[in-house]
Amino acid sequence: MKLEEEKLYRAFKQEFFHWFLQYDDYGNFSNVIAELLRLLKEELMLKQVTFFVFDPLNKAFYPEATTNEGENQPFPRHPVPPGDIAAMMDDEQQTIRIEQENEHATAWIFLRFSEESFGMLQLVFDERHLFSEQMLKNIKHDFSELFRKIKMISQGLSDEKRYEQLHRFAAKIHSSMKIDDVLEEIINTLKQVYPSFTYYLFLSHDIQYHEYLPIKTIAFDESEENMAAMQAFLTGRIQFEDSIRQRRSILYAPIKGAQGVYGVIEIIAPHIMEFPKKEVNFITLLANTAGSALENARLYEQSRRFVADLQLITETMHQLNANLRLQDAIEFMVKQIKQSFYADEVGFFWFEGGKWELLPGSTPFFQSRQSKKYIEFVEKKIKTEKDIAFVGDTSVHDSLAVFDYRSLMAAPMVQNGELRGISIVLHREPYHFTFEMFKLLQSLIQHSTLVFTNAMLREELENLVITDYLTKLYSRHYLDEQIKKSMIHDAFGTFILVDIDNFKQVNDTYGHQIGDDILVQVADIIRDNIRSGDIGARWGGEELAIYLPKVSLAAGISVARRLSEKVREKTHPPVTISCGISYWKKNHSEEAKDLFKRADEALYMAKRAGKNCIFVKDYSRQYKA
Repeated sequence: MKLEEEKLYRAFKQEFFHWFLQYDDYGNFSNVIAELLRLLKEELMLKQVTFFVFDPLNKAFYPEATTNEGENQPFPRHPVPPGDIAAMMDDEQQTIRIEQENEHATAWIFLRFSEESFGMLQLVFDERHLFSEQMLKNIKHDFSELFRKIKMISQGLSDEKRYEQLHRFAAKIHSSMKIDDVLEEIINTLKQVYPSFTYYLFLSHDIQYHEYLPIKTIAFDESEENMAAMQAFLTGRIQFEDSIRQRRSILYAPIKGAQGVYGVIEIIAPHIMEFPKKEVNFITLLANTAGSALENARLYEQSRRFVADLQLITETMHQLNANLRLQDAIEFMVKQIKQSFYADEVGFFWFEGGKWELLPGSTPFFQSRQSKKYIEFVEKKIKTEKDIAFVGDTSVHDSLAVFDYRSLMAAPMVQNGELRGISIVLHREPYHFTFEMFKLLQSLIQHSTLVFTNAMLREELENLVITDYLTKLYSRHYLDEQIKKSMIHDAFGTFILVDIDNFKQVNDTYGHQIGDDILVQVADIIRDNIRSGDIGARWGGEELAIYLPKVSLAAGISVARRLSEKVREKTHPPVTISCGISYWKKNHSEEAKDLFKRADEALYMAKRAGKNCIFVKDYSRQYKA
């Protein structure tokens, strides 16, 4: 090496020593190299210095830093033939090349940093100042070692910074008991550590999260394209997906806690052939930290939900045990289920006489034709297959694929080991219900089944008390009570006494069994021709009674005429009826017994007038209607 070159190089080293002592931004490798190249250019009087790093994916060198940035001249990549790469990997080969053009020369110096990484230093000289071969070899040797150490320092500082971020990440997410906050912090940390990468979180559908996060739902479907994410979730081990054609590498890290895997982090790295081992270790640590925090947050939310579920069950049972009527109890349960599960439709069905009967209080949808497919599907699941009915997406089942409601839960109503009914809950969106919701629904239905059964028995007993055994009309006692209430709360009403003409003759001619059948026929005609709020009752013997609350006398006469006509037409053997009608108004001070007395007197006149007719007893007069 020439004496002048030795002095120049010694002066550079001395200046480098001063620069090294003062420089403190070793965290960014590119910035360090840029400063070093600037120093090299100034001290060695070079026209230009550029440092290239080798990209194994594209088999080319790419500029990492240059002293020529101010001239806005782009530096293209430099492809390297495979044979040259093999030669450069061997230190014994010639790894310095010189190109001369016009008034300047360019030296290309191969630099090896480790077994995995190497680069290229480009020095541009005036033709007069071209260094000797020995000088270039010294630069190659020194800068290979220098760049290697700078890279180690830079990488160490970068790793230290990342692990500081990981420490802050761990402290922050472990201080939060909200799943949403944990997921958001995972995304924010990934953005800071890998700003040029693309990433997603694969989560099971039972984890609730905000839609603005880059999250995909794990679907357990064999046709799903992303099997690597599924494998990571199922095995709890990191999976890789490298694509030379797409020039990218994908890593799937399971978000794993002590009790299981809760999701998968997908990291898509462009222009990377393979994830370095240290990156895999860091991502694994980050994913495990996230898994531990997510598990704690889920356990906390589960405990809160468990307490809330117990409160819901306790409050529900307290309300149901307040001797509600069956329809009121069903309506209350429907309201509770819709509020607790944000359900769209809720139906209760009771198994009676070999078929399913929709209980009053269910949502109107279950009276539609479309609901039959859901009912048949659930019935088959619960009765035939002895299986629970919890479906995330009903569209996968052919019988339900064309219908609107995609999420379905159905809980059996079991008493003393016997299936008594089912509750069906629907929502329009797929995967709306979680399995935790289903378990809560099962608990609610299990606790409420006995209440529903008791309500049915109580109402059945009430009906037995207030209903005539033979005609199934109300009893006279119930009629008396209802008329008394009506005379307190209403403004007017009409009362009709009905007597079957020649009933004794029917008994004598056809027998008492036919006589009873005639009574039932007339009772059925009465029930079919009055409103639900009207009261048909058995008065005694062959006499029946009808009370029409808030019905005028004229309307009451029309009802009596219609009944008289229907009885003549529909009874077999044919019979006729006589009717006595009375009515009341609020401005007359009277009691129910006065109403009965006038109707009885009117009926007596109808019998005396030849039967098969209608008489009215007014406050002051009596006449044929």
